[in-house]
Amino acid sequence: VSNYADVIVMRHYLEGAARYAAEISPVPVINAGDGANQHPTQTLLDLYSIYKTQGTLDNLHIYLVGDLKYGRTVHSLIMAMRHFNPTFHFIAPKELAMPEEYKIYCQNRNIPFVEEEEFNADIIANADILYMTRVQRERFTDLMEYERVKDVYILKASMLKDAKPTMKVLHPLPRVNEIAYDVDDDPHAYYFQQARNGLYARQAIICNTLGITV
Repeated sequence: VSNYADVIVMRHYLEGAARYAAEISPVPVINAGDGANQHPTQTLLDLYSIYKTQGTLDNLHIYLVGDLKYGRTVHSLIMAMRHFNPTFHFIAPKELAMPEEYKIYCQNRNIPFVEEEEFNADIIANADILYMTRVQRERFTDLMEYERVKDVYILKASMLKDAKPTMKVLHPLPRVNEIAYDVDDDPHAYYFQQARNGLYARQAIICNTLGITV
């Protein structure tokens, strides 16, 4: 592939695949997601989106909702936000709870976090960022288990009535049914703008990788 390209953007189902490819590729490799591990380009656009909407990255209450076990976007975001004194709220069913390694990661860096299984207007009222994720069917070997948890957390516009005026709802997309369509017109919804921010962030990554400056 490197014979035809100046840079390789790689998405792979195996954790660590992009790192391995980068070790043997003569051209740069950008990780576009490796299994349930990391999604660094998503994290950069998420940081930009958070800063753009909150005016800061410091001292924010960030609520991560849904598939926290396999959700590589939330894993990457935790590691990036460690520089900015966040407080995390992990909202997930036990089957999809945040893996121990990321909780230990927070504990070792004195990052406070709270784990919740309830998802309602009262729980999310103090959020600065509400980061929704989809429950990914392809991650389940037991379809009965998937059916049991897929509809546990659905954000509806009525749940945002007590939210902070500056709070924004983010989602790495695509969504399935974890965000009701009536949220799309709510002023708290920011996920479509977040997706557009991905265009700018990834253009910057590619330019930086190729040594292009403007």
